Amino acid sequence: MFTGLIETVGELVSIEKKGASGSLTVKTSLPLSEIAIGASIAVNGACLTAVRLGGGTITFDISPETIDRTVFRHLKAGSPLNLERAMRLSDRLDGHLVSGHVDCIATVSERRETSDNIVFSFRFPAAFARYLAAKGSVAVDGISLTVNSVGPDSFSVNVIPHTAAKTTLLAKRVGDEVNIETDLLCRYLERLLAVKEPKDGGVTMDLLAKNGFM
Repeated sequence: MFTGLIETVGELVSIEKKGASGSLTVKTSLPLSEIAIGASIAVNGACLTAVRLGGGTITFDISPETIDRTVFRHLKAGSPLNLERAMRLSDRLDGHLVSGHVDCIATVSERRETSDNIVFSFRFPAAFARYLAAKGSVAVDGISLTVNSVGPDSFSVNVIPHTAAKTTLLAKRVGDEVNIETDLLCRYLERLLAVKEPKDGGVTMDLLAKNGFM
């Protein structure tokens, strides 16, 4: 689990394909002495497992599912990558709950600068729009951001100067692709609302309605 607060921006050293799977190696300033083999790290919002450390780099295996759901297949050596280590239960949750499970890819449709802030608009698959709400949270390339507005197949966010400077967003332009993770709680709530005939102890639609969830 992550917070969406980026610790550092790394650099892609190499990406190798192994059939439908692959691996990627990232150069990073993260303290490798504090990272164990098997540790989870969010790389542009995708939760990956460290399999090799050394020489200021971390290597991760990437599954076919990750390749299908993310922009990794389009990356080239030198690409910047947002990095965040998994949160500790004792940490303050300054961002929002981010699982590191990317839902889909979105494309920058507009970039507008105003009062030193950057307003981005994104196009993404309409099926995921129901998981976003104005003033709710979204992870864009692993960055916790507040949603300004939501359309049938689009949404917009405002990026403050600090966030732009400390992440990969400063370099994003119209046409660029990003990884999107929608609101984790919305997805679980949808699953609850879909329950029709629960077993003993389950959640019924009437119970949800009585408790203000409908």
